[in-house]
Amino acid sequence: MIPRPRLGKVAPETFALHIAPYLGAQRAEVLAGPGSGRDAAIIKTGAGRVMAVTTDPLSYVPAFGPKRSAWLACHLLASDLWTTGIPPAYVSVDFNLPPEMSDEMFAAYWRAMSAEWASLGVAVVTGHTGRYEGCGLTIIGGATLIGLGDEGRYLTPAMAAPGDRVVMTKSAAIETAAVAGALFPERLGARLDPDALARLRALESQVSVVADCRAALRVGVRERGVTAMHDATEGGVLGGLVVLAQACGHDLRIDRARIPLPAEVRVACEVFGVDPYATLAQGALLLTVKPAQVAAVLAAFAEAHIAAAEIGEVVRGQARVWLTDETGAVTTHDAPPADPYWDAYARATAEGWR
Repeated sequence: MIPRPRLGKVAPETFALHIAPYLGAQRAEVLAGPGSGRDAAIIKTGAGRVMAVTTDPLSYVPAFGPKRSAWLACHLLASDLWTTGIPPAYVSVDFNLPPEMSDEMFAAYWRAMSAEWASLGVAVVTGHTGRYEGCGLTIIGGATLIGLGDEGRYLTPAMAAPGDRVVMTKSAAIETAAVAGALFPERLGARLDPDALARLRALESQVSVVADCRAALRVGVRERGVTAMHDATEGGVLGGLVVLAQACGHDLRIDRARIPLPAEVRVACEVFGVDPYATLAQGALLLTVKPAQVAAVLAAFAEAHIAAAEIGEVVRGQARVWLTDETGAVTTHDAPPADPYWDAYARATAEGWR
């Protein structure tokens, strides 16, 4: 029997075998194209100017409703683009709607999305909207976000260098915990008191790294401060660290005890049956920083009321993550883990969790 392909992003070996060798024409102005750890592409547009481009699915989460779902979809895209250091400006939107999504439901989603694009300074410039058999809720289309900026200001994960320190914002498993809090409050309520459950559900507003990137960039980029940024999404914090190591070609030495993981997030992951370090962590920003600027970056996060911690360093090596646990044991990781979220979500919804 042919094994069922895993849900979520394709495995790295699938990307390397079936996608990476087939990227159309080669063009000299593409400074950073598709690759492990790259949240966006960088294209040179003229003297001293570049364009940053990213693409992601558009999601509709029934438990969040149209407004919150639209906010989340916008910030998934904007978070990826902001990790380049280039602010977003234009978006192309494609909707492939399921037949059961009414005009009224779609209109509420789209009005909320338009309002959020406006708040992010983004103009909708083109797109497509249709309703088709075979499409379903959860993923209802996709979008491409574009920004323009100075060539000397952009970042890619390849710019992380030995000696840089690794900093992380917020918490592991933020998005997984936020979804669990919204979908299964009764089940989580058996393990959490009302205050802890309220904190868990409040994480929904933190599933974005736009504010994180803005705060860090105020310190400076490259030799003046931040050398690389990566949005931890599928595969969680551990997956994000692995692809960051692969993108820069160096090792990362990480102390797991320093990775923030609030008690209520840990409990949500236990109930959901997922590894908190390897599951959806949209909202957690991983960044590398020159040692002399670490204090300034942490101060910038504190000023913006964003929790952050230094969790490790970049060292010379073979593009691996060396993870030291609370007992002092060290494990090495050279491939992103398969994210357990999608199977856990499918199981919980099939079993009717509330």
